[in-house]
Amino acid sequence: MQLVWQIPLILITGIAAGFINSMAGGGSLLTLPILIFLGLPAVKANGTNRIAIAIQCASGVAGFHRKGFSDFRFSALLVLPATAGALIGANIAVDMPDVMFKRVLAAIMVGVLGLILVSSARQSQGERVIPRVSWNRKIAAMVVYFFIGIYGGFIQAGVGFMIIAALTSINGYDLVRANAIKLFVSIFYNLVALAVFIKSGNADLFFGLTLALGNAAGAWFGSHWAVDRGEKWIKVVLVVTSLAFAIRLVWQTLD
Repeated sequence: MQLVWQIPLILITGIAAGFINSMAGGGSLLTLPILIFLGLPAVKANGTNRIAIAIQCASGVAGFHRKGFSDFRFSALLVLPATAGALIGANIAVDMPDVMFKRVLAAIMVGVLGLILVSSARQSQGERVIPRVSWNRKIAAMVVYFFIGIYGGFIQAGVGFMIIAALTSINGYDLVRANAIKLFVSIFYNLVALAVFIKSGNADLFFGLTLALGNAAGAWFGSHWAVDRGEKWIKVVLVVTSLAFAIRLVWQTLD
């Protein structure tokens, strides 16, 4: 039987993570440590987190669409390569030992931090973002999304940073629309990854659905905040969450 204190802890964590994820990414910085703290092995925490992520992304997409920020045609184009990559990444994750898993994640996130800081600094210089959706750009995005899908299938944490960087640099989307596209594609590749984790016995339904309730609420509010407050606030969230993410992961490798 689950302890009474676990439910509000997971819900509150889910709300905070859903809000952060719909604004930028990095919400799994909160959810993965909490799930591990509650007794789940790292790989099972990774799989359980996918239940909440998929539901949270659906809620966020609905919020952005209600505000008129969505591009379902372009988003659908990216779903296939992302899900194909996620299938590969998830199978790698379920076969990797916990210690190696944490070390690889720490190294990747330090690199992602640099990528996001460079992207944020470039756009803060007043660069006007104009969508670039020629077929060459679309194909380039699909190739990049395949590799992002591999990473996302392996570990969801921080994948939002990569997606936003790709959409802003390759296709010229502003951060608000990039977040809307990110959430749409993330629904599908996380469902594919989740199937792999469930098949291998690495997903906890109770924790996952409880976390999903909080994530969905946080994503709904976050999507509205992103649209109402604009890119300035999204940049702040990007920098703060990516810094916190990198510091936390490096600290864990020193334990």
